[in-house]
Amino acid sequence: MKKMLERKPSSSLTAEFQSTGTVDTSKGLAQEETHVKLRRTKSVTRAEEIVHEEEKARKLQPDKPCHYRRDSLFSWTSGFGDFRGFINLAFLLLLLGGARLFLENVMKYGIRVDPVQWLIVINGGSSEVQNEYPSILLFIYLNVPIWVALGIERLLAKDLLRWKAAKVILIVNLISILAVPIVAINLRAQSFGLIGATMSCFVYTITFLKLWSYMHVNYWCRLSRSGKSTAKHARTRSFSFHQSVGEPTVNGKTKHLENFVSYPDNLTLKDIYFFMILPTLCYELNFPISGRIRKRFLIKRILETLIGSHVVLALFQQWIIPSVKNSLTPFSNMDLLAATERLLKLSIPNHLIWLIWFYLVFHSYLNMVAEVTRFADREFYLDWWNSNNIDVFWRSWNMPAHRWALRHLYMPLVSRGYNKFVSAVAVFMLSAFFHEYLVSVPLRMFKAWAFLGMLSQIPMSMVSLWIERKIGPRIGNVFVWLGIILGQPLCIMMYYHDYVIEHFGKNLIQQFSTV
Repeated sequence: MKKMLERKPSSSLTAEFQSTGTVDTSKGLAQEETHVKLRRTKSVTRAEEIVHEEEKARKLQPDKPCHYRRDSLFSWTSGFGDFRGFINLAFLLLLLGGARLFLENVMKYGIRVDPVQWLIVINGGSSEVQNEYPSILLFIYLNVPIWVALGIERLLAKDLLRWKAAKVILIVNLISILAVPIVAINLRAQSFGLIGATMSCFVYTITFLKLWSYMHVNYWCRLSRSGKSTAKHARTRSFSFHQSVGEPTVNGKTKHLENFVSYPDNLTLKDIYFFMILPTLCYELNFPISGRIRKRFLIKRILETLIGSHVVLALFQQWIIPSVKNSLTPFSNMDLLAATERLLKLSIPNHLIWLIWFYLVFHSYLNMVAEVTRFADREFYLDWWNSNNIDVFWRSWNMPAHRWALRHLYMPLVSRGYNKFVSAVAVFMLSAFFHEYLVSVPLRMFKAWAFLGMLSQIPMSMVSLWIERKIGPRIGNVFVWLGIILGQPLCIMMYYHDYVIEHFGKNLIQQFSTV
C-alpha cells in the first residue's frame, strides 16, 4: 500500500532539479494532467473493446440473443429526432378543435355570412345607394400632395428655390397628407363607412411614407451633385456609368444601361406615379425590373387575392363579430374570469384570419402588383414565424416597412450621433403613431391602446431577448407567438368596448353585446 501511495518523480523533473536547483511545478502539473487524459482515453477505448468482444461472444451463443445495448427513443442519448408523427397529430388536433368551434358557432348563431352586409358596410352603413362617396374623393385629392412634392423637387433641381423655404413647404405638405383624412372623416362621419375610412387612412399613410422617401432620396442626389456629401449623408453607389469602359456607348451610357436615369432626369410625372404604384416604400432612381410578366403566376395571385378576401370577410362575419359582441358585457363589468374566457375564444378565429390576411397581403397582393409592374425585389417578408425574440419578429414580418424605417429614420439618426437605442425607440414611436392613426381615425376616437401596445414592444423585446438567452430560443419563439395570439384580440375587445361607450353611451352596452 505504501508503494502505491508513493509518487516517483519523473526523469525530466529530476534532471531539471539537478541542473537548475528548482522545479517548475506548473510544468509538472501539465504533464500529469496530460498523462491522466491519455490514461482515461485508453480506458474508454479498452471499455469499448470489451463491450464489442462481449457482443461478438453473445452472437456466437446458440440462444439467439435479441437484446442489445440501446436507449429509449425519448432519451437524449438515443440520438433520435424524427417526430413528424407528433407534428401531424398536433395539426390534426388543431383541425378537430377548429371544426368543433365552427360547428358550435353555426349551431349557436346560424349561418351569418351575408354578402349584402359587406356592401352595406362599404356603403357607409346604409342599404340605400348613395350619391356621394367621400373615400373616392379622398383618393382623387391624393394627387395634390404628389404634384406639390414633384413641383418643389423640380424647383430645387433648377436652383429656383432655397432649401430652407422648400423644406418648410415639404414638411407642411407631408403633415397635410395625414391631416386631410382626419378632417374629412370627422366632418362627414355619416357618409364614411368603416372600410372606406380605414382604406383612406391606409392609402394616405402609404403616400406619406413614399413621399418622405422620395424627398429624402432627391436630397441625397442634390448633395452628391453639389459635391457637399459628407460621411453622414453620402450614399454608396451600386455602379457608375464610367466604370463600363470599353463597352459600346449610346449618349455616354453603355448600351444595356440606356434606360437608366440619373438625377434630375427622374423628376417626371411618369417616374413618381410609377413609384406610387410599386409595392415598396423606398424610392430609387432605378428599380430592379424583371424581364417579363409570368401569366400563370399572375393569375394564381389574382385568384388567391379574390377568393381569400371573401374567405376573410366570411370568417369575420361568422366568427369575429359574435365573439366580440359577447365579450362586451364581461369586459365592461371587469369580470376577469369571463373576460379571459372570451379573450381565449376570440384569439383562435382572430389569429386564423390574421394569418390568412398576412398571406393575402404580403404574398398574394404584393406579388400580384410586383408582377404587373415587373418589380423584381419580391422579398416582402422573411421567416418571421421562426423569430426567437420580438426584435427579430419586427425586423422580418414586414420588410417594406422595415427597410423604410432603417433607411430613412434609424440610420439617419445614428449617423447624426444618436445611439442605437434612442434611434430604435424613435422607430417604435413612429410605428406606434401610425398604428394608432389607422385605428383611431376611422373609429373617430382616440384611446391610445394601439399606441401603448406598440410602445410596450420595447420592454417586451428585452424580456424576449432574456428568455432566448437564459431559457432557450425555442421558448423565445413560443413567447413571440403568445404575444401575437393574445395581443390582437385584447386590443379588439378594448376598442369595441370604448367605441360603444364613446358613440352610443353606457346604457346601450347590453344592446350591443347581443348577437
